[in-house]
Amino acid sequence: MKGCMGKRECGGERFVCISLEEMESYYRYSQCCRRLHNDILQREDGPLCAAEIGSELQKQFAILPGGRGMNGSPIIIFPEFPEFSELEEEEVQNVLGYLTSVPSVAASGVGFILVIDRRLDRWATVRATLLRIAGSFPGNLHLVLVLRPTTLLQRTLSDFLFKFNKDEFKMKVVMLSSVTELHAYIDPGQLTTELGGTQEYCHDSWISHRTAIEAFALMVKTTAQTLQAFGTELAETELPNDTEATTNLLHTHTRKKDKMKEDLQVALSQGGRLLECINEPLQTDPEYNMTYDELENLATVQRLLGQLDETETAFDDFWERHRTKLEQCLQLRHFEQHFREVRAQLDVTSERLSGFSEVSISPAHAEHVLRELSGHEDRACDVLDCALSLANEGDRLIENSHYAEDSIRPKCSELREVCEEISSTLRSKKSLLLRAMELHSALEKASRWCEEGIFLLASQPVDRCQSQDGAEAALQELERYLDTAPLHTLADRSAILCQYEATLTTQLRDQVDRVFQKQSSVQEMFEKRRVSLKKLAAKQTRPVQPVAPRPEVKSPLSSPNQQRKERRYSADNAICKKVESPIHNGGTRHASLSEEEENLAVLRRHVMNELLETERAYVEELLCVLEGYAAEMDNPAMAHLIPSTLLTKKDVLFGNMSEIYQFHKRTFLKELEAYTDCPELVGRCFLERMKDLQIYEAYCQNKPRSESLWRQCSDCAFFQECQKKLEHKLGLDSYLLKPVQRITKYQLLLKELLKYSRGCDGCDDLQEALSSILGILKAVNDSMHLIAITGYEGNLSELGRLLMQGSFSVWTEHKKGHAKVKDLARFKPMQRHLFLHEKALLFCKRREENGEGYEKAPSYSFKHSLSMSAVGITENAKGDNKKFEIWCNSRDEVFIVQAPTPEIKTTWVNEIRKVLTQQLKACRDASQQKSSDSVSPSPTSNNTSISLSPFRSSQKNQKKQQEEKKVEPSTISDNSSSSPKHKGWNKASLSVDASEENDGYSSGEDPMNSDPEDEVGKKLAPGKYTVVADCEKAGPQELSVKSGDMVQLIKEGEEGQWFVKNLRSSKEGWVAAANLLSLISESKSSQSLSSSDGSVSGNLSTSSSCSETYTSFSDIKP
Repeated sequence: MKGCMGKRECGGERFVCISLEEMESYYRYSQCCRRLHNDILQREDGPLCAAEIGSELQKQFAILPGGRGMNGSPIIIFPEFPEFSELEEEEVQNVLGYLTSVPSVAASGVGFILVIDRRLDRWATVRATLLRIAGSFPGNLHLVLVLRPTTLLQRTLSDFLFKFNKDEFKMKVVMLSSVTELHAYIDPGQLTTELGGTQEYCHDSWISHRTAIEAFALMVKTTAQTLQAFGTELAETELPNDTEATTNLLHTHTRKKDKMKEDLQVALSQGGRLLECINEPLQTDPEYNMTYDELENLATVQRLLGQLDETETAFDDFWERHRTKLEQCLQLRHFEQHFREVRAQLDVTSERLSGFSEVSISPAHAEHVLRELSGHEDRACDVLDCALSLANEGDRLIENSHYAEDSIRPKCSELREVCEEISSTLRSKKSLLLRAMELHSALEKASRWCEEGIFLLASQPVDRCQSQDGAEAALQELERYLDTAPLHTLADRSAILCQYEATLTTQLRDQVDRVFQKQSSVQEMFEKRRVSLKKLAAKQTRPVQPVAPRPEVKSPLSSPNQQRKERRYSADNAICKKVESPIHNGGTRHASLSEEEENLAVLRRHVMNELLETERAYVEELLCVLEGYAAEMDNPAMAHLIPSTLLTKKDVLFGNMSEIYQFHKRTFLKELEAYTDCPELVGRCFLERMKDLQIYEAYCQNKPRSESLWRQCSDCAFFQECQKKLEHKLGLDSYLLKPVQRITKYQLLLKELLKYSRGCDGCDDLQEALSSILGILKAVNDSMHLIAITGYEGNLSELGRLLMQGSFSVWTEHKKGHAKVKDLARFKPMQRHLFLHEKALLFCKRREENGEGYEKAPSYSFKHSLSMSAVGITENAKGDNKKFEIWCNSRDEVFIVQAPTPEIKTTWVNEIRKVLTQQLKACRDASQQKSSDSVSPSPTSNNTSISLSPFRSSQKNQKKQQEEKKVEPSTISDNSSSSPKHKGWNKASLSVDASEENDGYSSGEDPMNSDPEDEVGKKLAPGKYTVVADCEKAGPQELSVKSGDMVQLIKEGEEGQWFVKNLRSSKEGWVAAANLLSLISESKSSQSLSSSDGSVSGNLSTSSSCSETYTSFSDIKP
């Protein structure tokens, strides 16, 4: 029976588990170490070792040859040693103490027999030796035998004096005269040869043996202590919580164990050699009799060797159990680590499946979702296999009696439960998707039958149905088509809802309702047509000769695709023919008109269905790209397949596709679906989201970079692996083109809806939505050209909105001093691409690039720019209706621009003129606001005025009149006209163009032929002005002013007079308003207004983007 004692830490799987077997093993091992340690030396407080008193032992004043007395007492012999009295007391005590410690405890307890050989000595020395021994002998004395001196005198003295001193010795002393008497007390076999015995004794060998035995004992003692400490360390070791620490602990303990085994082997080897040394006399002489001490030494060594063997066996057994526990711990840590990894993967798989919607909105979507689910299933199967394999591994650990069985078993059960749950979820979702695909297929089949029926109705020509034969033929055609209904349509709505109840979502239920409603509508249309045709077939009327339209000449080489395309739009032609066909019968005509409206509604629904279906498919394709390619770039398992050039360029490759997907998925698709039943109103949805659709501009601008990156990495294994997983027949580049294709698709669908919605409520919205979509496409085209400009050092965004751009032939003329100098290339035009912005006009040179796709797109090298605040235009140049002039700085620099066609030239001139007019109006508004801030509240105000020209002041003070009268640029005359020179207001702010060709249009003012009297109330307003010319008074009430005077227009009087105050002289008077206006008008009509200095009355010019006739983004085909 197994047991386990220990502790388990909360929150982890940390065990300090000791089985009963392991505890018993450790106990046996510990007992062996303890016995081994206690038996090394019989006395815990024993004297020094032989090695420590080797010099004293070498003097040989006392020896222990190993003999025993009659009663087993150990015999210590004191040989002749004349210098005994000279020995130090410490030496005597060390040697006697050591010799008494050698015999066993039992032998020492009987008492020692001392044999003192003093035959060659004197009695005085004998007496001193006895007294010294009596005082320093450490053991129990049994008998002291003294061989007295052999000389006559000394023997006589010893006999006589011993009797008097006998009590002084305090020990049993026997005086012997010869060795023969000694043999009466001790057997000669227990005495050395010096005392007449037979025992062979070598003092050096004895010391050597004792030293070896004690060294061996010390080694065994040290080994026993180390083994016991190591065993305690192993028993008290807490198992780590991680794999690495467990592995390190196992390696550490194994190394220590190996060291322990080495020490044991060394001790056993030394003990074996010592045993051989003790048994050496027996090997030489089998009849050799060992002394008692030799026998004790032999027994001691054998006992120690036996205990060493026993300790080694116990250690091996304990170590094996400990190693097994560590290995099981390591297995447990590996199992736990793998469990955590697999559990995390199972959680991810389960989370993906829980977030994976089995809802589908179309057959293609259902098929795509099923493919995605199959991909999830493949990945999930790999994870499930790992999980089940790990659970089986846990079972094997339990079968092998793993100590952590209570921890492993729940984990194995948990893995199997989660695997079963995931497998069940996969089966359920797959089953639902298959059922959904079956339902989608049936709905699509029914919907297709309805659409084909609608086209059949729309394609039946009305004129042919007026005859009886034609009506019968059309009726038979309808009957044949209706016969196919059971094979294609859905029969019972309740049965369908019941059969597919598990897969029905609100959206899918609505789709089922729409299909049944569509079926009902189509069958109703067929029924109405059948009734009409039956009436026509039954009537016997006079045949009416229809007026056939002009026969169409069809090419015999037309392709099947063209024929299918003609058939697809045959409904439109049929409807037109119905309207134009002369039907004289009033009832028939009314039915035809009603049927025509019905057919138009059907066609609108058809276009709307196409819009919704393609929108859903588009959203799914975007999701497929984002999950199948973009998300996989962040997958660590795919990182090794991604080339280095692609690692950090996901945003370059996919652009803002994620933003586009989120917009369509969350917003646009749902709003489009809201117009399913009223497709003619869908234009409102486009108008509301027109700003959001501008996100396509960023995607298209990034498309060249994306295309270039794709060409570099298209052959890498990453894209091939992703395409293989998605089961796509086309590469990623085809899907990256989807957003470009989608934004161009909208305008085609809107055109079709508009064609079928004439006269409907939402027709105007559709027209506006179509124009806005075309505007987005045009903006995308223009932006594609803008990003191709190179060499411009400024920021293009600071130039304002791009209005137009296009290619032209350009000549330049420069005026230096008073002479006009033409460029050397005057008669050879430069080919330039012009970009008209709100604030500047850029001249660039178009350069074609080599390559394919977007790499072949042109680039533009920047050459020159003109600030629109300093330019003017001349509409006609040199009598060429395709040329116009752009000039600046009083015609110091003239650019003659030739457009490809007169229409393009007119478009550009009108756009520039519009920009100049808008800038002029903006400047006038700004000036008027500034002037209103500086006008004095009373006619007599003395506030200092700002120095402005009358023209500028009139701009500031005529804001109200200017708002009432919108100044439109008049038709620009081709004839040059010169204005009379005169004195005017603030010459410094105006620049008179005195060149021969003064037919130019600038942004200062529009040339107008209005009456000066009409201009008085509109151009003059109260304000402060600086006089730039002398004016004498014509009457006593009038005021004269001089150049440089500051005047203020106070109020307007009668008969065209203005009351004016000269602020310099403080004089007041009247000045004719006609003169003031005449000066203003003449100055205005003869000036080219330049604002290069920042003044308000400047040439105002903007830019506009070129018409899409000459510039188009290669992928955007409106």
